[in-house]
Amino acid sequence: MIKQILNPDLFHKKSRRKSYFEGWYFKLVDKEEKNSYVFIPGIFYSKDDNYSHAFIQVLCGEEVLYYYNKYSKESFKWSNNKFLINIEKNIFSAKGIQLDINNENINVEGKILFKDLVKWPDSKLNPGSMGFYNYIQFMQCYSQVSSIDMNLQGYLNINDRKINFTGGKGYIEKNWGRDFPYAWIWVQCNNFSNNTSLTCSIGQVPFLLGSFDGFLIGVLIEDTFHKFTTINGSNLRTWWKNGDFIMECRNKKYTLHIITETNKEDYVICNAPREDKMIPLAKETLKGKVFIKLICNRTGSTIYEDMGICAGIEYGGRVEELIKN
Repeated sequence: MIKQILNPDLFHKKSRRKSYFEGWYFKLVDKEEKNSYVFIPGIFYSKDDNYSHAFIQVLCGEEVLYYYNKYSKESFKWSNNKFLINIEKNIFSAKGIQLDINNENINVEGKILFKDLVKWPDSKLNPGSMGFYNYIQFMQCYSQVSSIDMNLQGYLNINDRKINFTGGKGYIEKNWGRDFPYAWIWVQCNNFSNNTSLTCSIGQVPFLLGSFDGFLIGVLIEDTFHKFTTINGSNLRTWWKNGDFIMECRNKKYTLHIITETNKEDYVICNAPREDKMIPLAKETLKGKVFIKLICNRTGSTIYEDMGICAGIEYGGRVEELIKN
């Protein structure tokens, strides 16, 4: 288990006496920023083994479509020593993905290589993006930013349409545990006007006899990575306005403003684990916009501001409990 704690990208294969899920989120955006897709391979173990299965979820951003492809649990294979997942002929790793999905709903074939991956800065004391929480073995849900930014090379044939992703941008994340949080907000974008990437996760976290609102927010601007997290003592305020989120997060040196912009018609509802079932639970769009502004606390001056497109924005559960104003 210590190997998985120090390298959260690996498959954890926890005890299967209780319901358990693990899934990896691969987001791909082409160079022209006209095509965005997400592929989510994973495994769900139910208390009733008849419901256990592997899956590959597919989100099509521009088309606003969603597909849930089920496979036998036996088709899910993994490496114990490196980030490598197989589901039938489909391969997912830190080096790239190779897809062969063919059914009555969707056909996807092709290979994408990943270059210049940027990891969330961590250490043995604080491994991965969740830090020391990875050492706590009774959390409801764990999260890991596997690559906050990367370059793509290759193409995919999706329903007889060839899409070239060479020169595009990618992102990898994963989640695992018993259930998705009972309330969460998620924002991700690495399609800004320059080398900037944002990842933002906020969730209601059951812990011991109560719960707390935990958050992992990181923004990479050129070569500098700024963390705003529960772990490093940052503060967060969240608003809900006309169906979108406004956030203000503050650490000792900087304040980060995040404003999302979406259309309700651009959301799909994805399956997620809740109470021993995979059910339609997560509302997500790949057509969002996100404005960010980084301010120096000492001088009040603006360090950076920009609007990103092709943003992934997702929320679910009792979101109103995460809203502070």
